Amino acid sequence: MDRNAPIGVFDSGVGGLTVAREIIRQMPDERIIYFGDTARVPYGSKSRDTVIRYSRQIIRFLLTKNVKAIVIACNTASAYALDTVEKEFALPVIGVIRAGALTAVNATHNGKIGVIGTEGTIGSGIYTEVIKQMDPRVQVTGKACPLFVPLVEEGLLHDSVTDEIASRYLSELKGKFIDTLVLGCTHYPLLRSTVGRIMGGDVTLVNPAYETAIELKALLAERDLNCEAGQAEKDPEKYQFYVSDLAEKFTAFATSILPKQVKETRKIDIERY
Repeated sequence: MDRNAPIGVFDSGVGGLTVAREIIRQMPDERIIYFGDTARVPYGSKSRDTVIRYSRQIIRFLLTKNVKAIVIACNTASAYALDTVEKEFALPVIGVIRAGALTAVNATHNGKIGVIGTEGTIGSGIYTEVIKQMDPRVQVTGKACPLFVPLVEEGLLHDSVTDEIASRYLSELKGKFIDTLVLGCTHYPLLRSTVGRIMGGDVTLVNPAYETAIELKALLAERDLNCEAGQAEKDPEKYQFYVSDLAEKFTAFATSILPKQVKETRKIDIERY
């Protein structure tokens, strides 16, 4: 496998850009191909079979770009599809759940961890299962926050409507005396300031996007797949972005949160794959 090939990253929409942002920060020599499934967002309300089908289509598209590894930058797809696609495709594929779960287990002092995510992620019980494997003594409380994704997709990151909805969702967790909260959807770090203010300074927020970038860096080093220093800088399209709909809207949003300006986003027909 070509060590100078790009890394494929995909999400249901813009949320996976939080993972791409961490990869860019921590692995500046790497190239990235990002796909956001903006035509079919959100994934959290879709069935397992549907999310697996979507994930297969996206991976087949990313393989046409000769990627060397794939990051499923979506908690719902990680919960529903990771085990399946790992077996079906020959290149390394990682999700965002295990890294975040491990960080939460290491961070908690009272053994009470909260997880917020989409209906799909919370309903799957995947975080509880993974955390319990790591430490059976930990109590895990999950809370689905389905409106967070559309709020982020609409750019309502600092809005009174978002504050009100977040207060309603998080009030249940405040009564559980958790000391650690996993932001179990890659859209949610974009609401970190709101969530942190409501939960209070005594609750540690875990951002799986950051932890996933660390895991990816270790995986590439282990398999001797790190891009050679300086190679990616020769590529005028070091970072490429694709979506299934609303390319211009995606470009504007991506530029607002990534360290590099996004000059172009290409729309593709993902159903062809």
